[in-house]
Amino acid sequence: MSATRTARERARAELTQEIKEEARRQLAAEGAQRLSLRAVARELGMVSSALYRYFPSRDDLLTALIIDAYQSIAARVEDADAARPPADLRGRWRAMSRAVREWALAHPHEYALVYGSPVPGYSAPQETVGPAGRVPIALLRLARDAWASGTLSPDADGPPLSPLLARQTEQVAAAVAPGLPGPVLARCAIGWTQLFGMISFELFGHLVGSLDPSDEFFAHAVERMADLLGLLPAPPPPAA
Repeated sequence: MSATRTARERARAELTQEIKEEARRQLAAEGAQRLSLRAVARELGMVSSALYRYFPSRDDLLTALIIDAYQSIAARVEDADAARPPADLRGRWRAMSRAVREWALAHPHEYALVYGSPVPGYSAPQETVGPAGRVPIALLRLARDAWASGTLSPDADGPPLSPLLARQTEQVAAAVAPGLPGPVLARCAIGWTQLFGMISFELFGHLVGSLDPSDEFFAHAVERMADLLGLLPAPPPPAA
């Protein structure tokens, strides 16, 4: 009985994956707004009623695709961060930034689903919040490491935060980055939004005719954002 149940669960997991893969193909061809459970079922040779046992509605399927996209890009960023020496803070920022861009260029339609225009009529449920937060939390982890080690340059803070922004950054820090000063968290927010904004401009064709191809511009901007974040270059290796 246990073996039968395991086989059934395995078959369900495989079919669930097939459904999502077909949905991603339709996402690329038709866009999220036109994603249809009936069309997915038809392409897979299923009756709609059978597919509804896996995803009761289009929104449930969209949510699964959104969570998968967030988890995929976050895994790429976290792996890139882990591959660098912990003390190489600037190198970790470069690696994470490149990971975001490489994932976006390889998965443009999934990137558009989670970082592009909202899908009309769809409201993301609470279960998407955790996966969506993994990439910014990775950046905050880098900032906390820099702050704790005393290697985060204080010169990048700029003018004092307004009272409202100070309260906002303090609240965010208390929730996800305890001990990180508000001005440092504000720098992280600037770096995070500029990184994704720059990638969105490239991906959606806004740099064509100006800074396209964008490799050199991206590399230059990542270094300037590292300056803004206050990330100092890695210390030289000890003399032999």
